[in-house]
Amino acid sequence: MKNAISPHQFHIPVMGIAYTIDTPVKVAHFGINSSISIIEDHLIEKMREYYYKLNNETFQPITKKEPNFRAKRITDYLNLISEEVKKKVEEVKTAAFSSTSEITKYFEMLPEVSELKQKYLKFLQLNDSSEKENLESELREEVKPGAIEVNIMTKIDNDQLDENKEPVENGSDALQALKGYAESDLENSTLVFSAGMNPRLFNYLSSFKTFSPDKNGNFQKAIAIKVSDYRSALIQGKYLAKRGIWVSEFRIESGLNCGGHAFATDGYLLGPIMEEFKQKKDELQSELASLYRSAVAEETEISALPEIKITVQGGIGTFEEDTLLKDYFQADATGWGSPFLLCPEATNVDKETLEKLQKAKEKDIILSHSSPLGVRFNYLKGASGEEFRRKNLLRNKPGSSCPEKLLESNTEFTEKPICTASHKYQKLKLKQIQHSDLSNEEKAKEAEKLFQKECLCTGLCNSAAKNYNFSFVKKMDFVTVCPGPNLAYFDGEYSLQELTDHIYGRKNVLDGYRPHMFIKELQLYIDYLKELLDTTDFSNKREAKKFTRFSQNLDEGINYYKNLFFGNVIKEHQFLTDLLICESRILEITHQAEVA
Repeated sequence: MKNAISPHQFHIPVMGIAYTIDTPVKVAHFGINSSISIIEDHLIEKMREYYYKLNNETFQPITKKEPNFRAKRITDYLNLISEEVKKKVEEVKTAAFSSTSEITKYFEMLPEVSELKQKYLKFLQLNDSSEKENLESELREEVKPGAIEVNIMTKIDNDQLDENKEPVENGSDALQALKGYAESDLENSTLVFSAGMNPRLFNYLSSFKTFSPDKNGNFQKAIAIKVSDYRSALIQGKYLAKRGIWVSEFRIESGLNCGGHAFATDGYLLGPIMEEFKQKKDELQSELASLYRSAVAEETEISALPEIKITVQGGIGTFEEDTLLKDYFQADATGWGSPFLLCPEATNVDKETLEKLQKAKEKDIILSHSSPLGVRFNYLKGASGEEFRRKNLLRNKPGSSCPEKLLESNTEFTEKPICTASHKYQKLKLKQIQHSDLSNEEKAKEAEKLFQKECLCTGLCNSAAKNYNFSFVKKMDFVTVCPGPNLAYFDGEYSLQELTDHIYGRKNVLDGYRPHMFIKELQLYIDYLKELLDTTDFSNKREAKKFTRFSQNLDEGINYYKNLFFGNVIKEHQFLTDLLICESRILEITHQAEVA
């Protein structure tokens, strides 16, 4: 398979909804891959309008009255972004090689290990004008854009109803997003699925020829799946391979040391998970290839199947950590997310929220219950979304209106799904809590958890609206932001060059103590174990067994990390000190469980 064309060894993952909504326009002409969330078609329509007007072109709205309006909005927006990137790449190619030019920046940001970077360094040293001119021409031809990736969160897939209140065929949110992407002009692009399996979405993939390779095994549009462990990769990969869909990349993400929605494992830590992928990569390739070839044998003759890429993201913060993942664990690339929220050149963060992110410390980034989906959510305290929610609570009107309706998934009180962050649900749920047999203390805890639910559809979109001066939802201009815990150790406003230099070890933007990414993730899982201790009914054998399995997996992870340290794979002395402290905390918690 063609590699994802990027000369870089990292990508910028999707963040929130708006934060990376047009990041490719900002970074792709420097060869950097980045992801767009395409599930929120209302925001995409607003962004279409913004870019048409920016280019002095006529904007034609795609209204909700049109068939497949969601897909059409997405297709047109992705085509717009593609054209913007192409224009910028041409500008880079024709720029002069001056100290401040975009083409110089393109090559200066490349990793030193890149052959292209070495060619550029040779160009700088040449004195012979003829040879230098020839090499300059070669370098200009080598300028390639980073990939425009798109992300679909599989859990956001509400049915859309026709005038007879019947579900529109292939009209659900996720399926329409898929259709919009599939029918776009994007090339050398990747579609990233996150949040687990969605059978009808996965089955719909086979409707589009664009996901099939050419005879040499090259994909114009490839599939990547975000996973938290090897088992998940194998199950989803096999499911798709049997249906003639090849997964080109498994994007491993830490269960808890990540931004946005957090899907905790049963205590499996990132290091052991990466080790399993490392040991079983060939087996995974072979098994999926066999299933895939059987599925497409009658339709397609493929001389060579693409090699599966294994990438990793979640909490990476130093050059040393990045190198460890690539060299020892053999990751093909890494994802750097949250630090780029502090880089206005790369992401959409409004000024007020940017200042709060810069000041954020460990205590400010919490594993919350804010998501209406019922999935834990890493969340910045003190953003204006929290203030909006609290004001509604003080007005004795908890929750919010539900203008976007993307996260309507609860049928506890209604036949038609509603959102748990909505006024309607919170009123009904609060009444249920108040009339329950719970103690007053338990009622207060349940109500507090309920009131944490936040209107993410709006809050995660408003940063782009603020930056580009358009209104998204009237009277709801608050912002929600969902960085990973790693952001607490970054406190500047960084240029794209600075962060790229930091990633490749040419500069260090961190100051002060920061735990190793493996230690931080372990600390987060220990906090989670403490929560389990407080919520587990140990008289219930199933719950008790789950707690025991979780703590045992953490113990196994600690032993694995000890082997890495004593095997000189990880050399920082502080790593072992922190690891032993974590081990002690787990012993304390499990002892409390034994006497519970």
